[in-house]
Amino acid sequence: MSANSFGSRDTLRVGDESYEIFRLDAVEGSERLPYSLKVLLENLLRTEDGANVTAEHIRALGNWDASAQPSQEIQFTPARVIMQDFTGVPCVVDLATMREAVSDLGGDPAKINPLAPAELVIDHSVIVDVFGRPDAFERNVEIEYERNRERYQFLRWGQTAFDEFKVVPPGTGIVHQANIEHLARVTMVRNGQAYPDTCVGTDSHTTMQNGLGILGWGVGGIEAEAAMLGQPISMLIPRVVGFKLSGELKPGTTATDLVLTITEMLRKHGVVGKFVEFYGEGVAAVPLANRATIGNMSPEFGSTAAIFPIDDETIRYMKLTGRGKEQTDLVEAYAKAQGLWHDPSVEPVYSEYLELDLADVVPSIAGPKRPQDRIALSEAKPTWRKNVRDYVHDDGIENGVDEASAESFPASDSPAFSAVSADGGAPADHTTGRLGRRPSNPVKVTLADGTETEIDHGSVVIAAITSCTNTSNPSVMLGAALLAKKAVEKGLSRKPWVKTSLAPGSKVVTDYYERSGLTPYLDKLGFNLVGYGCTTCIGNSGPLPEEISKAIADGDLAVTSVLSGNRNFEGRINPDVKMNYLASPPLVVAYALAGSMDIDITTEPLGTGSDGEPVYLADIWPSAEEIQEVMDSAIASDMYEQAYSDVFAGDERWRSLPTPTGDTFEWAEDSTYVRKPPYFEGMAETPEPVTDIVGARVLAKLGDSVTTDHISPAGAIKADSPAGRYLKEHGVERRDFNSYGSRRGNHEVMIRGTFANIRLRNQIAPGTEGGYTRDFTQEGGPVTYIYDAAQNYAAQGTPLVVLGGKEYGSGSSRDWAAKGTSLLGVRAVITESYERIHRSNLIGMGVLPLQFPEGQSADSLGLTGEETFSITGITELNEGRVPATVKVSTDTGVEFDAVVRIDTPGEADYYRNGGILQYVLRQLIAK
Repeated sequence: MSANSFGSRDTLRVGDESYEIFRLDAVEGSERLPYSLKVLLENLLRTEDGANVTAEHIRALGNWDASAQPSQEIQFTPARVIMQDFTGVPCVVDLATMREAVSDLGGDPAKINPLAPAELVIDHSVIVDVFGRPDAFERNVEIEYERNRERYQFLRWGQTAFDEFKVVPPGTGIVHQANIEHLARVTMVRNGQAYPDTCVGTDSHTTMQNGLGILGWGVGGIEAEAAMLGQPISMLIPRVVGFKLSGELKPGTTATDLVLTITEMLRKHGVVGKFVEFYGEGVAAVPLANRATIGNMSPEFGSTAAIFPIDDETIRYMKLTGRGKEQTDLVEAYAKAQGLWHDPSVEPVYSEYLELDLADVVPSIAGPKRPQDRIALSEAKPTWRKNVRDYVHDDGIENGVDEASAESFPASDSPAFSAVSADGGAPADHTTGRLGRRPSNPVKVTLADGTETEIDHGSVVIAAITSCTNTSNPSVMLGAALLAKKAVEKGLSRKPWVKTSLAPGSKVVTDYYERSGLTPYLDKLGFNLVGYGCTTCIGNSGPLPEEISKAIADGDLAVTSVLSGNRNFEGRINPDVKMNYLASPPLVVAYALAGSMDIDITTEPLGTGSDGEPVYLADIWPSAEEIQEVMDSAIASDMYEQAYSDVFAGDERWRSLPTPTGDTFEWAEDSTYVRKPPYFEGMAETPEPVTDIVGARVLAKLGDSVTTDHISPAGAIKADSPAGRYLKEHGVERRDFNSYGSRRGNHEVMIRGTFANIRLRNQIAPGTEGGYTRDFTQEGGPVTYIYDAAQNYAAQGTPLVVLGGKEYGSGSSRDWAAKGTSLLGVRAVITESYERIHRSNLIGMGVLPLQFPEGQSADSLGLTGEETFSITGITELNEGRVPATVKVSTDTGVEFDAVVRIDTPGEADYYRNGGILQYVLRQLIAK
């Protein structure tokens, strides 16, 4: 029960129903707050208990100073939690382990139970093993069940053992699309109360729901577990960036182009740790699907959330997706009663301001390794030629082909694809002097069907329509299908070396493809349905055909992928592919036709039609009117109602899985998928005092933009890696290795996979690429696997540290990046800056996040990674304070004061307890 210090409790009547609400206008200053902070204010009013949430906290939020730096801590209690299976399995593993730990300490295991609704969508496990054939979907699902039977049985046990926990079975859709199309409430109703739907999720793209006006973001699995168990999330009242939209998109541009432009703008502006909020007259011109696409990319530009307020478009989308009248009436009435309904004429107060005229957006892609590196489509060819030099040996360029010798074609006269520079200005200069010699090392290939062809640097070997970002958006999905139809009618086909795939976010997509008669055209180009899941976007692209893979290796080729996803980090998409580009679904199809990045698809033909004439992109690009016509005729609310009518039941495969029973899980000793982790072994009811770190060695010295993919890969497991060796020793055949992501329930695999990304460059071991370091427990410090070295250090009782650069831990909210770091024996990480979620996760696993002094780095301080480190001053935490800095010193005489990145009192409590799970467990036992 709320303390109700401000007398805000009231009743809202909607139709025949009455709901208890907490009125925002009871707090002075609430009317001037941005939308997102109003949602936080309601959260505090409703959860005020005089301890975690006090009247002072509420007053501080009402008096929010837009210009101030964040300093006021508040406790945010999300209404629900959403998970995907990669991160969800370890969550359930930890909850199962906590039940046993409670029992061991004399408590009641049944207390370990979600107190907030938690839903898990199995969407990360399907791999594109089979493609380009009619039975691809069925075969991939069959293989998925064969590989993941143990995990799925475990999740079925969790669904029966825990209250308030539901599982959406495989083959249904992508978590974030299922969320916005069905699971999201927008306004929650629970125990007679109505309040804003807020949701944290174990995937960084949980922010997709921001498009519906739902505040929430991605958290690590360990934070999500705490939220499920009723623990509020400690946070500082953030700065809020107002992003004003005006105008409309031009013909030829898509939601993907818009979001890549916004990503570039916000990453350049700097929004890490901030809320972004969209407002202005242009908001009404942004369809809900486009809003969700923008919200989805929040992790790519670095903000905590990127939210749109509730308006008529929100209600329209809810009705379209099958939400009932009672729910939509409540959402509208509640939003208007609480001042949460968007008024475009009001200019809210924000901390910072940005503005974009939608008409300035031009067709774009992003790559070759970061989503914020936007490239105007007309600049793609020269930019690829410039970037490929980082991936090709010098002799590969010297043996290149002169641009002057290439055949020239008349440029397309379509205004939608006229050549423009990256800033939307003058036409690009595509002269020989600009492009120079392109790298070329053609390798002949004979495919399995006897086709003889050749591939070269820049060949597009993967073209994938995948991920929640774009497959939730009917305009771009129908755009891709209509482009495929026009291409087939012109007589075009995909290039034979391209692995094509279609992995929609929900069954509704294939329903509207069928209803519009467009499926056969996608099939004809090889974009057969391969599964309803994330697939290529998370590294589940599956192996390339053997002959293609061999040709890439033989020629050391820098081949490319083009995908409609949100992430293109190094080593993520496929181990054979060095350069990866994000693009809209129609452009994915176009690049499958072109077959190479070494082509300007705005001016050069994609191929030759059946009439012998060149076919340009402009010839097959569908107009906005064509797309809208199909949307109006092929999409209706009954499709969503049918797709989600019994969403938790699953198909016959799911229902026939044998399901374990009981309050505690019976761990199988021989399981290589689900094992009991060691987090609570030997844990006492009260924590040991915090100690300084003395005599530590450096496990890894890393550069800038090290992502959670680098730290904890989710892709394929190499046979000769420590994880591969472990699986072989436990009788697992190479073909059954599956992926790191699918084995997150087994800490033995994940420890061995930590810092094992094939593209990781550890500066302690120069000249290596992958999970290598130097082991200073042995004379001379020989190069060895990071896991093997960590085991030797542990045997000697030597603590470890990791040195990093800027943006350490960016990317997915991958809790194993922190769990693995901790279990390897790393006590502290010292970097120039952190991504929000990973910094928090490190603390949640008892690892101390430190930062170099402003303007300094490992290199500027002369650190090589061969030193022995001591970190003193940490013990101040035992006195209830968080030190601003701690003293770092080395045996080589380097000393500096590192900034302590424990940012809130709540985080300090987690660190004192050795981690968030230990803290929560002790709190539950104390009660």
